[in-house]
Amino acid sequence: MTPRRSAPRTLWSPSDDPDRLMLDYTVGEDRLWDMRLLPWDVYGSLGHAAGLRASRLLSASAYTRLRAALRRALREVAAGVLVVDLVHEDAHSAVEDWITRRHGAVGEQLHTGRSRNDQVACDLRLFLKEQLLDLHETTADLTAALLAFAARHRDQLWPGYTHSRKAMPSSVGLWAAAYAESLLDTLESLPALWARVDRSPLGSAAGYGVPLPLDREATARALGFAAVEHNVAAVQLGRGKLEAAVLAWCGEIGHDLARLSADVILFSADEYGYLSLPARLATGSSIMPHKRNPDVFELTRARAAAVHGDHAALLHVASKLTGGYHRDWQLLKEPLFRGLQRTRDMLTMMVVALPSLGVNAARCMSALEGDAFTTDEVMRRVEAGVPFRRAYREVAEELNKGTRYSPPTRREVLARRRSTGGLGNLGLAAARSRVRSRRQWGGRERRRFEGALRRLAGRGPERRL
Repeated sequence: MTPRRSAPRTLWSPSDDPDRLMLDYTVGEDRLWDMRLLPWDVYGSLGHAAGLRASRLLSASAYTRLRAALRRALREVAAGVLVVDLVHEDAHSAVEDWITRRHGAVGEQLHTGRSRNDQVACDLRLFLKEQLLDLHETTADLTAALLAFAARHRDQLWPGYTHSRKAMPSSVGLWAAAYAESLLDTLESLPALWARVDRSPLGSAAGYGVPLPLDREATARALGFAAVEHNVAAVQLGRGKLEAAVLAWCGEIGHDLARLSADVILFSADEYGYLSLPARLATGSSIMPHKRNPDVFELTRARAAAVHGDHAALLHVASKLTGGYHRDWQLLKEPLFRGLQRTRDMLTMMVVALPSLGVNAARCMSALEGDAFTTDEVMRRVEAGVPFRRAYREVAEELNKGTRYSPPTRREVLARRRSTGGLGNLGLAAARSRVRSRRQWGGRERRRFEGALRRLAGRGPERRL
C-alpha cells in the first residue's frame, strides 16, 4: 500500500493537509504549460487591477502599490526569476504568492472579483492574440514568397495532373500562385476568429459574475480588448470551443502546407525531376551516399497531420460536458500549445525552403510530350465551329487509331489560356494587393494590442481610468 504523502497547502485548498498524490495528479503538467502563460497572467492582473480601481474597489494608494508590484513582477518573469515552482499549482498562484510575500495586504486584494476560471480565460486570450498575429504575419510572408516564385516561373510549363495521371498543361507559376491564393483565403478568415478572441472574459468569475460593481468595460479597455464577453456564463461555454476554432484555423494552414509538401516530394523525385532541392535543405542516407532526401517537406506533411490530431484532442476533451466550468479544461492547454508551435515551425521552415527550390525547365517540358495537348486539339476544333461533344469523340477516335498531334508552342499555350486565373493570366498583382491588405490589418491590430501592453507595463502613456 502506498503511504499517504502530504503537500503544502495551496491558495484555495479546502484542507490544511492536502494529499500529495492528489495534488500531483490534479496539477499534472500544468506548471510546465503555465510557464508560457506567466507573463500574460501578470498583464491580465495589471488590467484587472485597473478595472478594480475604475470600479472604486481599490483605493488610489493601493492601486499605485499593486500596479508597481505587478510591473516589477513582469520584469522578474522576463528575467527568469519569477517562475511557476513546485510550491505553486499554476501561474495564477505563482503571481499572487510572489506579490503577497513582498507586499502583504495589497497582494491579498489582487484576486478581488476574480476567479481562476476567468483569469485563465483572459491569459489564454492574450496569449492567443500574440500567437495569431505572429502566425498571420508569417503566413503572409510565405504567401508573398509563393507569389514571387510564381512570378519567376510564370511561363514555365509542366503537366497538370488529375487522378495522379497527366491531364492538361499547367505551369510552375499557376501551381505556386494557387497555393498562395489558398493561404490568402485562410488569412482573410482570421478577422472573424480574431473578433471572438478579442473579447475580455474578466468579470465573469467562475461563470456567474460576482456581487460587486465591476466596471468590466474599463478592464477590457486597459487590456486592449475590443469588447467584453457579454454573458458571464458564455465565457465557460466558450472554453474548448474557442481553442478548437484556433486550431481549426491552424489546420487550414497545415492543409495547404501538407499538400504543397507532397507536391514537392513527388516532383523532386528522380522519376519526375521537375523540382530540385538545394543540398543545404536536403538530408542524406547513412548507407546510400547518393541520396538527397526531402525530410523538410516530409516532416511538414507529418506536422500538419499532427495539428489535425491536436485539434481532435481538443474537441474530444471539450465535448459532452454540461454548462459551467470543469477541470477537464486544464487538459486543453497541451494540444493547443503544441498545435500552435507546430504551425509556427512549419511556416517558418517553408518561408526558407520554398524560394530555394530549383526548377528543371527541360524536364518540365519533356514531360508534356504525349497526350497532354489533346484537349487543346478538341478546343481548336470547337473554335472552328465543331460542337464540343462531336470534337471530343473525333479526337478520342483518332487517338485510338494512333494519331498524335503536334504540340502548340509555349506562347500559343499561354495565349489560349487568357481567361481570369488561367496560365496566361495569373493575376499576381491582385493577389499581392490582398497580401498588402492582410499586412495592413495585422499591423493595425498589433499596434493596438502592443500599445495596451506597453501602457500596462509603464512603457507608454497612462490610460485614464
